Amino acid sequence: MKLLFSILLLAFLLFSSCFLRDAAADAAALAPGATGSCSDLCNTRCGKAGIAKRCFNYCSICCSKCNCVPSGTYGNKAECPCYRDMLNPRGKPKCP
Repeated sequence: MKLLFSILLLAFLLFSSCFLRDAAADAAALAPGATGSCSDLCNTRCGKAGIAKRCFNYCSICCSKCNCVPSGTYGNKAECPCYRDMLNPRGKPKCP
């Protein structure tokens, strides 16, 4: 019984380490010169926003579609053309 438990635990650890390595590689590709998840990058991007929750929601949508977030809290959108060019239904910029 202990042997079976040990084998299952080892298999689980090996299996989960594959996902951690992939997640770290994906996060590194999110922003030029930045590492972290969309959540981390959008928290930084929207840190000084007047309506932070709305900024974070739209930033998260844009990040998930574009796989990047411009650096800083404002501007720098040339770093991520997909993020810069995404428009809302009214034709205005969607991403903060």
